[in-house]
Amino acid sequence: MKILSLELPTNNLKQTERYYSDVLELKIHDLSSNSVSYSIGHSVLHFTEKEEAGAYHFAFTIPCNKINEALQWLSSKLDLMKNNAGEYITDFTNWNAESIYFFDNNNNILEFIARHDLQNSSDEPFSGNSILSVSEVGIVSEKPIVLAEQLINEHGLYYFVKGTKRDDFVVLGDDNGLVVISGTDRNWYPTNQLAKRQELKMKVQVNNTFREITVDG
Repeated sequence: MKILSLELPTNNLKQTERYYSDVLELKIHDLSSNSVSYSIGHSVLHFTEKEEAGAYHFAFTIPCNKINEALQWLSSKLDLMKNNAGEYITDFTNWNAESIYFFDNNNNILEFIARHDLQNSSDEPFSGNSILSVSEVGIVSEKPIVLAEQLINEHGLYYFVKGTKRDDFVVLGDDNGLVVISGTDRNWYPTNQLAKRQELKMKVQVNNTFREITVDG
């Protein structure tokens, strides 16, 4: 599965443009008086100015051999989060992946994830060009498994073979793109920030089919 686009709100468009353009060094796809979007590989990340924003969780894929370089690159630009062990890099053994977490200017929880099974190593020095795609989007529901079954039946999504399937947490997709569904009584890892149900729009490619997914707030 590929995440082709993700639409989110921002309550300060200028700050968001500055953050994603200057800090993460992403390339602007489109810019208007009330929105900005960025091209990231096969993905487009789109922000529209609204009064309320923040507290979403999403991840970017980076080359599988660049997690330490990404850590150095990011730490020179902003404060990173530590996990419960006091480390900046989290090793997800079951997923064969490593992640780094940080906030954007909207208080969204961002993640760089190196998925080793993608075998997408790079010889280039780490930069904004090393951010390869939006690879993971968090959705919040009172009944995660019910929502998961709905997305499977309506859009052809499927359970992540490496993922967990619990009443309060379930994962759909594959290493190229994941939808992570959290219950409302959990925090987004590795923060103390409660996962909140919010409106979200995204487009995905499942095999050769293109789907629009809208989640109500």
